[in-house]
Amino acid sequence: MKQLEFGWFLPTSGDTTAYADRDASVPASMTMFDRVATAAEKAGFEYLLVPVATTCWDAYIASAMVLARSKSIRMLVAARPGYMNPVLLARMIAAMDQLSGGRVAVNLIAGQSEIEAAQDGIRMPKEERYALMDEEVSILKALWTTSGPVHFDGRHHQIKGTRVIPRPLQQPHPRFYLGGGSAEAWDISARHADVHLFWGDTTETIAANMREIRARAARLGREHAVGFGMRLQIVCRETEEEAWDAAHALVAGVTESQTAFVRNHYASSAANRRVQELAREHGELIGPHLWTGITKVRPGAGIAIVGNPRQCADTLQQYIDLGCDSFCLSGYLHDEEAERFARLVRPLLVERNGARMPALPAA
Repeated sequence: MKQLEFGWFLPTSGDTTAYADRDASVPASMTMFDRVATAAEKAGFEYLLVPVATTCWDAYIASAMVLARSKSIRMLVAARPGYMNPVLLARMIAAMDQLSGGRVAVNLIAGQSEIEAAQDGIRMPKEERYALMDEEVSILKALWTTSGPVHFDGRHHQIKGTRVIPRPLQQPHPRFYLGGGSAEAWDISARHADVHLFWGDTTETIAANMREIRARAARLGREHAVGFGMRLQIVCRETEEEAWDAAHALVAGVTESQTAFVRNHYASSAANRRVQELAREHGELIGPHLWTGITKVRPGAGIAIVGNPRQCADTLQQYIDLGCDSFCLSGYLHDEEAERFARLVRPLLVERNGARMPALPAA
């Protein structure tokens, strides 16, 4: 059985304990990034997911700064099709990997919003962006692993005799992650990803999706190469009552216009549509401790585990038992929730999973 892996989130658009209350917000800053990275490292998280959106600070600059100021944590930073020449991207990632001692992973993102893509000058529809992503990841891998000059003649890119110096420190190359709910996303994961991250859903749906992606990967000889994980929020407190109070405070006072913006602005994303569908079908609870409330104000991974330590551990264990071995979590405030996870939930997961749990870093 694979080792379990736990990652955390770097909130580069700012942090909060109440989305509708400006006084509860914590602005993005190097001080806050340092605080979150330090808390995540101490809690035993292995990487930080760095978001990309119009409200977020630049992911590569932020990642490079945090890598230079942290000790062990990796940065999971996005590669978005069409945003950068893939040769330049290969050189940037390779340099970051060498300079950080092998602490970079690559998050494949086609983009949640057609509106944001247009704002950024990306004119291709999402389905075409996945075809472009396939080419760009193929170029990255070739540049990082081929002993001689690389030639590539594709629909979108043509390169002749290209080399990358230095190559990544990690061999054969940094790990690739992808989260997406469309058939195109599943095809890219089957072909390229080391980890496909699902957003919160019923265990029945996750199991069915795992079977489908694994079958696609098997046709490419990668049935055992792609792993699975969950991208979830977590709100854990000493008691269940305290946890629900904190969860409900996050969305207290949120207006219908805010919710409509999230629903409409990200409507082109299959994964976002699924999250909204879950909220419509199940109301606030998919399961006893899987809450849809954050979908009112947050695109993407808006499903949260809410409860006391035992309830949170039980919910995570359901996905572990299903075959997920990678978990990308986040909570509010991100430095404080990371500490609570390490103190309250992690020991319970160690009891159940033993040597599969990663060791905590030396003090």
